[in-house]
Amino acid sequence: MTDTQDRVQAPEALSEPMTIPVEAYVSEEYARAERDRLWRKVWLQVGRVEELPEIGSYLTYDILDDSVIVVRTGTGADGSAFRAHHNVCTHRGRRLVDTPPGARNAVGRARKSFVCGFHGWTFGIDGACTHIRERDDWKGALTPENTRLAPVRVDTWGGWLWINMDPEAEPLADYLFPANKMLDPFGLEHMRYRWRRWLEFDCNWKVALEAFNETYHVAVTHPEFNRFGEFKGWARQQGRHSNIGYDAPKDLQATRSKIRLGTGDDPRVSTAEMQMYTWEQTNATTTETLVNAAKRLVDELPEGTPPDQVLAHWLESARRDDAARGVIWPEIPPDVLGEAGTAWQIFPNFQIGQGLTTALCYSARPHPSYNPDKCLFEVSVLELFPKGQEPQTEWEYTPVGDPRWLSVLPQDFSNMAAVQQGMKSLGFAGTKPNPYRERATVNLHYQLARYMGTGEPRELRGTGEH
Repeated sequence: MTDTQDRVQAPEALSEPMTIPVEAYVSEEYARAERDRLWRKVWLQVGRVEELPEIGSYLTYDILDDSVIVVRTGTGADGSAFRAHHNVCTHRGRRLVDTPPGARNAVGRARKSFVCGFHGWTFGIDGACTHIRERDDWKGALTPENTRLAPVRVDTWGGWLWINMDPEAEPLADYLFPANKMLDPFGLEHMRYRWRRWLEFDCNWKVALEAFNETYHVAVTHPEFNRFGEFKGWARQQGRHSNIGYDAPKDLQATRSKIRLGTGDDPRVSTAEMQMYTWEQTNATTTETLVNAAKRLVDELPEGTPPDQVLAHWLESARRDDAARGVIWPEIPPDVLGEAGTAWQIFPNFQIGQGLTTALCYSARPHPSYNPDKCLFEVSVLELFPKGQEPQTEWEYTPVGDPRWLSVLPQDFSNMAAVQQGMKSLGFAGTKPNPYRERATVNLHYQLARYMGTGEPRELRGTGEH
């Protein structure tokens, strides 16, 4: 067993009341230190395998002062089919591939080499320098070793491409454990983007992520959902990572997963209303198949049908509908669904909200200006589509206020800048997460402290703190 696996603690770890100091959110010095101590040491999700469909396809990933090129060099979907290099010419340091203005990253296809726009030094997709003008002037000092692009570690999991700039980093599989073990049954690698958007927030990247890594906010931030039931949930530390889920009503253990039954006098009606609201106001966390199957419940089941039978009928009906169009649901036992919960927070900056045929994902990065009050944020929805019917999508810059966000996500967005500003108040002594429902926030800072060399969240006692 690896050291990483040894560090996985019991779900009850970090369950004491804690206070998280504000420096990690508001300090420019802390933000600058993150470059060397965090971002250059961890595995980062940078894109999807299907974005690089043919040899020579590439994408770039920029984070603070670093830019990395990931390029397909072979067939297949595992890490051996890809190479990653620092996106910088070894001659004078110019970036080889520029990110277009207003774009999230650069993407290209069928490229055989990268040519520096300054002096024309040329590099193969394997990173080797293949052409240097007037090479003899260096009198033999230039070698294959000192001219090739600096390598970056790259691997794949769940259909995503991952990079790590630390040559001594542990393997990706060890780093992700136990998240990879718990999520492998969902077949995330078979899903494809339904839509993907990015924007800037006036808050620290941690504030942005923490708006989504707990269920404590649902009743107040999203009051419209209260009519469909009580969305109380749990959060657990899972080594570096965390996961969250919902407490299941009695005899409805399957609702601990992303698939939730509406409650009320008539669960047939409530479930249909909740599914339609979710589809129309988020375009995420459900599918058209699930919505349509829920809308038929009133016609297909008699009034008074027990909730567990409503749930079973709804899911089986949707499963058949999907199978008829070529979408086969993964077979996951209810206890595994319950343990997996509704979302995983992959340290430090990626969240996977997994479902049977869909996934809602968030990712946050520090702003390239090192301003701790700003960040870049990404939202994507993946879905299991019939083969050959996957939509063609691209990253779209979608600022706050754009109607494409519909109504639910903007409710989350509305807290971002207000939280960031409030943390600077003289009257604020630090974040006090709910020990049961916001444990993922505590664990994020517990793990950050290990990388950053700062103090861990401290135990909160009744000492008269603000």
